[in-house]
Amino acid sequence: MLAHNTVLIQEAVDALLIKPKGRYVDCTYGRGGHSQAIADKMDAQGRLLVIDKDPDAILDAKRRFSQDQRVTIVHGSFVQIAKHIQKYNMEKVDGILLDLGVSSPQINSAARGFSFSKDGPLDMRMNSTQGISATDWIQKASEAEIVQVLRTYGEERFARRIARKIIEVRTAQKIDRTKLLVQVIESAVPSREYRKHPATRSFQAIRIHINNELDELKGCLADVVDLLASRGRLVVISFHSLEDRIVKHFIREMEVGSLPARLPIPDDKVDRRLKSIGKATRPSNAEVVGNNRARSAIMRVAEKTV
Repeated sequence: MLAHNTVLIQEAVDALLIKPKGRYVDCTYGRGGHSQAIADKMDAQGRLLVIDKDPDAILDAKRRFSQDQRVTIVHGSFVQIAKHIQKYNMEKVDGILLDLGVSSPQINSAARGFSFSKDGPLDMRMNSTQGISATDWIQKASEAEIVQVLRTYGEERFARRIARKIIEVRTAQKIDRTKLLVQVIESAVPSREYRKHPATRSFQAIRIHINNELDELKGCLADVVDLLASRGRLVVISFHSLEDRIVKHFIREMEVGSLPARLPIPDDKVDRRLKSIGKATRPSNAEVVGNNRARSAIMRVAEKTV
């Protein structure tokens, strides 16, 4: 299994402006690269809450931080970030980090079903102990629902062709392996994108749907402003345009602020809750050369204004 290379690790930690006694949340532990870099900058009074859906990630976190009293580990979703922070009495925090997407260990493990290049059970759940698997969804979903998911979350232009082929094949055999789903998709797609596997968009779409990724991201973002201390930082690393669009629009909405309808109001009275920090950051050429999966990453940073 290939090692996990943490994307934009230095840029993300620098953007958080780590205070030695600060309180931080890593909403997506993964394999701990960002968490370790944050912990390395904290003193004995600093506190770090790490969250992850994946049981394997939680095991890794416990191995890494079992003797570190500064670190609290939570197996769960970041959509419940407010509940987790309240439970562990962290109150306002100085920084919140979200590194979205799938980690290398998840992709590299054929048993998880995330990869279209490895044959394995068609699962795709971030938390393999809860929810419906991709196999079960594909066996039960209507053609219209499959089309909607592929179009909405994968921006797949051949969604209808793929959905029809899935329905046709599943009547004869259960689509329960990644290799079989790839073959179904390949047989349905009439043309190929340059240097992109024909199953890329569909696998992304099904994974997002199975894990409710975009709604959970929106739910988490809805809470972060109230959880941040004054001048606290929000750092989000996205890996596809759907995620980044949500983050970009959220920061812009918080930056523009709310205005009463049709009433004049002084600029200093506008309720601006965040301000964007710098431009969107992408990995350097050197990082992409060393880790091809970093090529689509984009990082946005915002700071609480009050």
